[in-house]
Amino acid sequence: MNLHRTFFILSLTCVVSAGALAEPANAQQPAPASVVLPTDRSNLPIPEPQYPHSTVLDARNATPPARFEVKAPARAPNVLIVLIDDMGFGQSSAFGGPIHMPTVESLANAGLRYNEFHTTALCSPTRAALLSGRNHHMNNMGSITETATAFPGQTGQRPDSVAPLAKMLRLNGYSTAAFGKSHETAAWEVSPSGPTDRWPTRSGFDKFYGFLGGETNQWAPLLYDGMTQVEPSTDPNYHLMTDMTNQAIDWVGYQKSLTPDKPFFIYFAPGATHAPHQVPKEWIAKYKGKFDQGWDALREETLARQIKLGVVPAGTRLAPKPEAIKDWATLNADEKKLFARQMEVFAGFGEYADTEIGRLVDAVKATGQLDNTLIFYVVGDNGASAEGGMNGLFSEMTYFNGVSESVRDILKHYDELGGPSTYGHYAAGWAVAGDTPFTWTKQVASSYGGTRNGMVIHWPKGIAAKGEVRSQWHHVIDIAPTILEAAGLPEPKSVDGTPQTPIEGVSMLYSFADPKAPSTHLTQYFEIFGNRAIYNDGWLAGTVHRAAWERKPRRPLEQDVWELYDTRSDFSLTNDLAAKNPDKLKEMQGLFLKEAVKYQVLPLDDRMEERVIASMVGRPDLMAGRTSLTVHQGMIGMSENVFISLKNQSHSITADLDIPKGGANGVIIAQAGRFGGWSLYLKDGKPTYTYNFLGLQRYTVAAKQALPAGKGTLRFEFAYDGGGIGKGGVGTILFNGKPIATGRIDKTQCCIFSADEGADVGADEGTPVTEAYKVPFKFTGKIEAVTIEQKEMKRADRDDAAQARKAAVLKKGLSD
Repeated sequence: MNLHRTFFILSLTCVVSAGALAEPANAQQPAPASVVLPTDRSNLPIPEPQYPHSTVLDARNATPPARFEVKAPARAPNVLIVLIDDMGFGQSSAFGGPIHMPTVESLANAGLRYNEFHTTALCSPTRAALLSGRNHHMNNMGSITETATAFPGQTGQRPDSVAPLAKMLRLNGYSTAAFGKSHETAAWEVSPSGPTDRWPTRSGFDKFYGFLGGETNQWAPLLYDGMTQVEPSTDPNYHLMTDMTNQAIDWVGYQKSLTPDKPFFIYFAPGATHAPHQVPKEWIAKYKGKFDQGWDALREETLARQIKLGVVPAGTRLAPKPEAIKDWATLNADEKKLFARQMEVFAGFGEYADTEIGRLVDAVKATGQLDNTLIFYVVGDNGASAEGGMNGLFSEMTYFNGVSESVRDILKHYDELGGPSTYGHYAAGWAVAGDTPFTWTKQVASSYGGTRNGMVIHWPKGIAAKGEVRSQWHHVIDIAPTILEAAGLPEPKSVDGTPQTPIEGVSMLYSFADPKAPSTHLTQYFEIFGNRAIYNDGWLAGTVHRAAWERKPRRPLEQDVWELYDTRSDFSLTNDLAAKNPDKLKEMQGLFLKEAVKYQVLPLDDRMEERVIASMVGRPDLMAGRTSLTVHQGMIGMSENVFISLKNQSHSITADLDIPKGGANGVIIAQAGRFGGWSLYLKDGKPTYTYNFLGLQRYTVAAKQALPAGKGTLRFEFAYDGGGIGKGGVGTILFNGKPIATGRIDKTQCCIFSADEGADVGADEGTPVTEAYKVPFKFTGKIEAVTIEQKEMKRADRDDAAQARKAAVLKKGLSD
């Protein structure tokens, strides 16, 4: 970053009193000496000046020094970053798409549209790069945190040498807050045991209200306020999108009421429009019938609108669809009916999210400071998601567990799609249409379909142009240096005593006033799970190693087939020049390797099976080597990454209870919820165990008699059938060692219970495992302890279980 061009350092003046030795109370004191200390903002935090110890006895005879306070530079703007999830270049109406998004349109019409802005092609990597100004591998975020390895660049743990933007701004006098999705904390660190160094409120944000994983149930999310889990809402009309907006609006109100001159930094990152696609019915209804023409026609319509809007050059050709995506005309009536509905749900979700964002923008406007608020509205952290496969999904959990959903199966839930009883995703054809005019989708870092996203910048005080398009080539790492330059702040050389890795992005500020200014971001690598590319001064070379819906890479890394495009004349990447210009391709491949070494991208890691198993890739695992876990009442929200696994094996759950007079009710321990999980509870005082198989079947073992008052030991034993993964078994409930109920459980989940719902002791938070009770159904007795214990597995079953975990990653498509 060219700091000397526009940066200047403001000075803070600190007055230090130098008093004389003790004098009589009525003695006249000379005026104190003043010391002017220049503030070095390149070393953070800015140290408080050392004041001489006073020699004056009576405070009435001493002059206090000026209060030391770090303030942002005068006229530094407020900053708001909005980051939509899993939305492609061709989906928002602001960039010619079919989804009406009035807020981003309004901001674009009063600001600038960037039509050559790029992300990393995947969630966690994009977010880490955005919030640091360094490439994703330099953040150790070469993939999502759940697939981290021991290799530098892939550990999932941001190094101290890469200070986040939020910390830079907070230490320079900004108030800072994040709302919505984080997904930057290592999966094994998301527990009260920590370490919490990479939680949002330890990463520069004064305020955090949101979720830490890759996705959450919008109707019943697992949320944190700071580092405290939030009690789930009982409002029947609750939705996370409105909740997080309300939280952000309230926070802005506090800031501008109490400290109106102190600038704020807000990172507003909805779970929308990532799966699960969940939105109130009235928003879905707005799009009824609007996608009946199908994805092929929608691509043509979108391209025409893009050209008319000026975000795509005239004459741009539509890139071909991937071969796996069927022509809409070849689909049968049921497929067309279902797929059109899936897109109606997604579109409603997108408009709803954007409208809520509009409320936040209005709240900033109400403070009178919208003109000096620098807004970045990034329409997608990667390309549209094709992780729903060819049919889409009623619930992602079926896909993650190797249980196929046919069109007929999903149609049974047609009227429920988008509601609380579904956890859905659309078919991959819509993702390809959503990335118009390009070919590929999310995860494909070698194509603009995976990496190009629309972006709008709005800042009336700093941008005179209105409604113009900017075509300078930029990347998500360029946002942080743009903010620093706009605020008049230097890039820090040291933060908290740690020398900093230099910011790798470049400021976009030069482009605000000059639409014809040459691009300053000239070279950029891309890499996600072996999909990789290199951009250099208009040229793009890359290779598609694996599509999002493909279970295995197409070929070994060294045998990958590369493509070459001159993007200056080929906006949509339709003219592959690799065969015509092999020398240029070789030059670009060499440049990729050079950049890969420079930014710790190597070794490339396309492993899909092994990376989900911590022990196979050297990732920390809280349960490594353990066969039992003892938990206590009040421990809630323990994700599968920090809880002992009971899948594909015999096991026992032993609870030491104290039942009050009159009996007890409630959940003793439960894991996950409506879309798969299990619960041990007392209903009418009677011990009951329910296993929920993917929300499709529920198996219940229940005793006939209520437990007596007093202390006792309740135990559930599961004898697994063996012979493979996801098999059934026999469940037995015992009290004080005596069997009191037994029953058959025909099927179990092999691989994943939930992406967001955890294990709870003494309650069932979130969604209910069984409709036999209403959440949280808190236990009314006392739970002394609960011990969950794995039983010895047969070697064949242990091997099968390992294979199941591997298969789960392939089926999941490494969704985030």
